[in-house]
Amino acid sequence: MRAYGIALLPAMLGALLASAAQAGDAAPSRPRYADLRYQENWSVLRGQAGAPGGDFFDPVKYIPLDDSGAYWLSFGAQLRERVELWENFGFGAPPGQGHDDAFLLSRLYFHSDLHLTPWVRVFAQGKSAFVTDRDLPGGNRKSDVDQLDLQNGFLDLNFPELWGAQLTLRGGRQEMAFGAQRLVSPLDWSNTRRTFDGGSAILSFGTWQASGFWMRPVQVNRYSFNDWGAHDSFYGIYSSGLLGETGIRTDLYWLGLGRDDASFNGTSGHEKRQTFGARAFGPISGTPLDFEVEGAYQFGEVGPGDVSAFMVASQLGWWFETLPTSPRVFVGFDWASGDENPGGDVQTFNQLFPLSHQYYGFIDAIGRQNAVDGQLGIVVRPLPALTTTLTGHLFWRADHEDALYSAAGAVSRAGSSGSSPWLGAEIDLLVRYQLDVHAAFSVGYSRFFTGNYLRESGRGRDIDFAYWVFQYTF
Repeated sequence: MRAYGIALLPAMLGALLASAAQAGDAAPSRPRYADLRYQENWSVLRGQAGAPGGDFFDPVKYIPLDDSGAYWLSFGAQLRERVELWENFGFGAPPGQGHDDAFLLSRLYFHSDLHLTPWVRVFAQGKSAFVTDRDLPGGNRKSDVDQLDLQNGFLDLNFPELWGAQLTLRGGRQEMAFGAQRLVSPLDWSNTRRTFDGGSAILSFGTWQASGFWMRPVQVNRYSFNDWGAHDSFYGIYSSGLLGETGIRTDLYWLGLGRDDASFNGTSGHEKRQTFGARAFGPISGTPLDFEVEGAYQFGEVGPGDVSAFMVASQLGWWFETLPTSPRVFVGFDWASGDENPGGDVQTFNQLFPLSHQYYGFIDAIGRQNAVDGQLGIVVRPLPALTTTLTGHLFWRADHEDALYSAAGAVSRAGSSGSSPWLGAEIDLLVRYQLDVHAAFSVGYSRFFTGNYLRESGRGRDIDFAYWVFQYTF
């Protein structure tokens, strides 16, 4: 009965919010609500107050502070309610703890965006994240709870265009998302999202953009203000642009990581790791096919051991544009290296700050470390606002001497606890309906079928995971 009560609360809240806003058809020039809210530019509403086709929230999306339009202010917010229901969380391990539960995750983000001439901007975003009693191993985690804190708070200095290039310098707390977010992501699935403190420089030129940054990852303190880890650093350059006239987009990147107290398969100490990688994606000209391929190599040190690790990710899709529901079928293959021998040199790939949830199954049992993943899926759109995605995964350990790592990068099972490389299979079903420009509703179900290694290494029960999400944005 508790699960049904939890499920009804956000539904009633969503109905109240939907009735409070009268959303019209969006004009073509209007920005979309972005995952990184600071990427939105609402200055397009200048002079459009009361115009036909406007939105209920337009008066707070663009507030002029002078007659010239050089000074203006914008406000926005997002509410998300997610119900999760679990059976055999963590494959039923450790014994003696509860592994079945239902709970509600609530999250509110609110921001202000102040523009002081075209050259200066101040962006601030606060957050509040809570969970009802979570009786699974780990309890109410840092990824679930952050009572009240600053998610983004930075100053932008925009320089005049020079030789076709535009430079922005940004300092303060800021979220980052690069490429397909395999290695750098704010991790929206987390109730508290990820952010960093530091500085960045964004250079735009032609069809290319390059971002250089030096950051410290922010650590969540659930009931006090967050701060960055004093001994952790993250820095690098990420560039993305169009490859000539091919229609293919390319990412090139270098990412550096320094942190204390790292440990990989028996090797521990200060970690200094460099990641060089590239990604290409786009349509295959003259066909209904599209592709994506990304690869990265890592080197450096962990304590006394040298690092040599890699990852590859790929996907090939076929869009049947003329068929009913416009299905897209895709097949993918991912490999993230593992360690060949305990202790000494390190071959385990470090997934850095990823969005593993999107790629290695929604149950988040597997991370992009010592893992092989084969995927097959289909996306259909029965209605313009309704999208259904069904994905199947087959998982192995890349090296049977190394551990099983979770989506958070933590060791779930030691490498020595089993000899089989076979981890198991997962199916993920996700149905998403966009009610209007502000409100969206999703429901999903996932099941993990455990393989030989999980049964060898301890409890290996199949996992069932169901959830629904209501999200409202303005």
